Amino acid sequence: MAEIIQERIEDRLPELEQLERIGLFSRAEIKAIIKKASDLEYRIQRRALFKEDFINYVQYEINLLELIQRRRARIGYSFKKDEIENSIVHRVQGVFRRASAKWKDDVQLWLSYVVFCKKWAAKAQLSKVFSAMLAIHSNKPALWIMAAKWEMEDRLSSESARQLFLRALRFHPECPKLYQEYFRMELMHAEKLRKEKQEFEKAKMDVGALDYPEEILKGELARIIYKNSLSIIKDAEFHVSLLSIAQLFDFAKDLQKEIYDDLQALHTDDPLTWDYVARRELEIESQSGEEQPTTKQAKAVEVCRKEERCCAVYEEAVKTLPTEAMWKCYINFCLERFAKKTNSQFLREKRLERTMIAFRKAHELKLLLEFQYKQWIELLLHHDFIKEALEVVVAGTELFRDSVTMWQMKLQVLIDSKSPDVAALFEEAFVHLKPQVCLPLWISWAEWSEGAQSQEDTEAVFKKAILAVRGSDSVTLKNKYLDWAYRSAGYKKARAVFKSLQESRPFSVDFFRKIIQFEKEQESCKMANLREYYERALREFGSVDSDLWMDYIKEELNHPLGKPENCGQIYWRAMKMLQGESAEVGLAPGEHSGQGRETEKATDRLGNGAQSIPNDSPTHGEGTHSEEEGFTVDEEDSDGEVNTWELSEGLSGCPPKEQAADLFNEDWDLELKADQGNPYDADDIQGCLSQEVKPWVCCAAQGDMIYDPSWHHPPPLIPHYSKMVFETGQFDDAED
Repeated sequence: MAEIIQERIEDRLPELEQLERIGLFSRAEIKAIIKKASDLEYRIQRRALFKEDFINYVQYEINLLELIQRRRARIGYSFKKDEIENSIVHRVQGVFRRASAKWKDDVQLWLSYVVFCKKWAAKAQLSKVFSAMLAIHSNKPALWIMAAKWEMEDRLSSESARQLFLRALRFHPECPKLYQEYFRMELMHAEKLRKEKQEFEKAKMDVGALDYPEEILKGELARIIYKNSLSIIKDAEFHVSLLSIAQLFDFAKDLQKEIYDDLQALHTDDPLTWDYVARRELEIESQSGEEQPTTKQAKAVEVCRKEERCCAVYEEAVKTLPTEAMWKCYINFCLERFAKKTNSQFLREKRLERTMIAFRKAHELKLLLEFQYKQWIELLLHHDFIKEALEVVVAGTELFRDSVTMWQMKLQVLIDSKSPDVAALFEEAFVHLKPQVCLPLWISWAEWSEGAQSQEDTEAVFKKAILAVRGSDSVTLKNKYLDWAYRSAGYKKARAVFKSLQESRPFSVDFFRKIIQFEKEQESCKMANLREYYERALREFGSVDSDLWMDYIKEELNHPLGKPENCGQIYWRAMKMLQGESAEVGLAPGEHSGQGRETEKATDRLGNGAQSIPNDSPTHGEGTHSEEEGFTVDEEDSDGEVNTWELSEGLSGCPPKEQAADLFNEDWDLELKADQGNPYDADDIQGCLSQEVKPWVCCAAQGDMIYDPSWHHPPPLIPHYSKMVFETGQFDDAED
């Protein structure tokens, strides 16, 4: 293995000599690069191969490429790129090929390979990468679409894109997204040919020798795709999506009309069809013979006329198709138009009137859904139609007696109207509703009682609520009860409430922290009371919450009446009681202040696809490995290990500067700090992958801990790395 590594290091010498000769790096920096490269080569040549070692290798090379580019820009030297940058790019491609051959199922690794080739102008290699990736991941339509998009937009090869789409449809013959993008591609191809022909004709060039078939220029290929997809996917939503794509191209008027006619003929009984036909009236311009409106009032009248035509279509639709879904489309349209801002009072009044009429008609037919009653009532309250709102809410409550939302709306209307029957209505609501869904009503009753009734009445409401609500929902009520007691009657009342509830489980940590905070706010803060609160809190949450133990210790240390000699005993109890990593991370000496940094999960270092995995899933190679296979890393191996994929500045997934300084052996160039560019512009892959793409990250280095679980337990899946020793003086003009 040493001979192979030595040979690979010697292969780097020409580019390193050029870097030193043209003044981009000093001799000391060249030595540091050789040392780091040797370490990385040993890691990817050993018997037990780990994915993160390959990623660290690629990350180091990409950082080096970025540094070279910025130093070139600084000194204005642009020669010798074939000997320097191209050599590094080819080496990174080789590492990617090895990694993708080893871990074929990792889609994120393939995507990183793709984006690297796009970033560093290796487009000749990209077709091979796509072919290899699609041969393995042919079951993912998003990857086929990505490859076809690259062929069409970057390589300007519509024929290659067409072949990819046809191959994809053999694997996924019923995928709507593939048909949509294939349809779009053929229309784009036709538009490109039309523009080319126009430019040639403007230049008075002979286009007779060029192949511009009239059928393709009219979009006949797109029509064939439309007809074939229609026989396979019989869905109105898919039909409408094809029509929306066709409307983006002005030359496809005939195709648009054909799709529109088929939509009306094939999907007459679908609310989506009627909704689309009605909204289309807004896009129809005035007839050419009519004078276009010029004043604001004339424009408002024209908009109102278009909206009336839409409502006429909706009226016909609800007569033809009287269903809840159709009325939902109608009412949503009215609400959308009403929500649009306008300075015309006439237009606002018309929109409000149409919306109210639509709600009333649907209510008369009993085709309003529950959330639409809520929308109607909120609209009435907003315009101070209290009387009508009360009528509507009564009718809605009769229809949906088991709905907490409707009872809340009814109570809200009564409260706004200052009705004396609010308390009686609360009691009536609890009769009709199940106890497990009544929490919002109890909270509303308590809040209303606090402002409208006496303290005794409010306390009686809280006590009823505590008895009626059980389980985890009662936690919220107890917190609010304690807050109300302190807000209304001071600390003594809050302490009395705490005493009455201290055995009424379950609790939350906030419940105890509130009473502790109330105690601290008193002029004579008693340490005995604080100890009581902490002890009761630790009885409930001492096995899972290390912060409680630390706060208890701090109180003993900082309070004037505290007993620092108790801290050792508290610490001993905490170590016995805490479970899992809480004892190691939360109470490790000297590490609690940096707990956030020590426990921060490693970010995914592949382009823009930053993701993470749980600690219990293996990340190294295939399956799990023992310490002998490379989990235990000594200080020499971990020295200088690059532990992030993205550049050190300007990327959201980067670790903090302090952590980065601990993980890198060399400091990078100062100008990298201003770099905001992501080496992986993966805009074209955002949202392409479904949830089946499994994320992964590599192991995050951790500092020395006071307790190593490997002493008494089997080795964990994620190793604990030792602290690294750092060298100074490398890349003097650089910063991580």
